[in-house]
Amino acid sequence: MTLPPAVPCGGRPRGKQILGMLHLQPLPGTPYHEPGSLARTVQTAVDSARALQDGGADGCLVQTVERVYGVADESDPARVAAAARVVHAVVEATGPGFVVGVQLMRNAIRASLAVARVAGAGFVRAGTLVGATMTEFGLVHADPMGVMEYRNKIDARGVQIIADVDSDAFRWFGEARSAGDVARRALKVGADAVAVGHPDEDEALRKIHSVRREAPGACVFLSGHTTHANASRLLAAADGAFVGSCLEEGGWGGRIDVRRVRDYVRVVRELEA
Repeated sequence: MTLPPAVPCGGRPRGKQILGMLHLQPLPGTPYHEPGSLARTVQTAVDSARALQDGGADGCLVQTVERVYGVADESDPARVAAAARVVHAVVEATGPGFVVGVQLMRNAIRASLAVARVAGAGFVRAGTLVGATMTEFGLVHADPMGVMEYRNKIDARGVQIIADVDSDAFRWFGEARSAGDVARRALKVGADAVAVGHPDEDEALRKIHSVRREAPGACVFLSGHTTHANASRLLAAADGAFVGSCLEEGGWGGRIDVRRVRDYVRVVRELEA
């Protein structure tokens, strides 16, 4: 099986990486799934991915949104199968050159790797790759050994891992550690890039600079909170961004609007000029 294109973290030949978020409705095998909705979920994801591609984005992250999650690195088989169906449809609709990622929340990294490998995606986003983080669902523990063994087992070493190290999705549980320190640990166990973020722009920039100091050469993504208004300032410091609500009709969880994508991309490309 040929490996798909991945986010070019090493060397970044395509400049800043703009990865739109495809927020899925609850999938089969989860408590709030609406029976009969999967076909609609697939079509919405495909339409939004095409809007991102047509608007000039570099790729997307297909992310499950199901209101309530377990804390273990595991996932219901029906959910995994449904996610693979969605991701494969997005990959087929967008074709070569458009990078597709997978994240089965809350921290089903191995299932995400499996979906990516089988459905043709290029990367996964890991909510907790090292340490632990407290969530409303309980304490999420990392299992980097298990993740990397499984990645090797299914021949998915070419599927990149972008690890959250200080963001809405991850805060180091226990003794305080800087974003750069956690990034260094994530990269050591096998992450290809890291994600940081904060609603406050100055705080987000501090996290990026912390990674630059303590993990030189790391590829740094913004985990969220970028808008058309602040993208030029934040992406002057970062290598890429996961972009969601500012591209979606009606805000978070809506269908991607190609005009909003074009406007966002224009801001970032002007920064690169």
